[in-house]
Amino acid sequence: QVQLVESQGGLVQPGGSLRLSCAASGSIFSIYAMGWHRQAPGKQRELVATITSGGKINYADFVKGRFTISRDNAKNTVYLQMNSLKADDTAVYYCTAAISSGVLDRGKNYWGQGTQVTVSS
Repeated sequence: QVQLVESQGGLVQPGGSLRLSCAASGSIFSIYAMGWHRQAPGKQRELVATITSGGKINYADFVKGRFTISRDNAKNTVYLQMNSLKADDTAVYYCTAAISSGVLDRGKNYWGQGTQVTVSS
């Protein structure tokens, strides 16, 4: 069993900042890519950012220059630092991770439970 547990989101004023974290636990042999997606009301879930075990990073265009993804491999944790937040960033944010549970396990994608981020004055 593998679990991804996200930190609590919250209410932030426009222009403000918020840091999300997500820790993986359970039967973990190796963690490959980790990342964040989000889903706003009435919209499809979309990719925000990903980071590989080697540190290669990919951002969606709409967060470039504002959000920073990082990870602590020793803690099996991924972070998302969100700055200059806008109302359009309001969404449920989901952590994802590609995790293998053993040397013969090719791995699968896991999702966190989601955390609400609301940007409003």
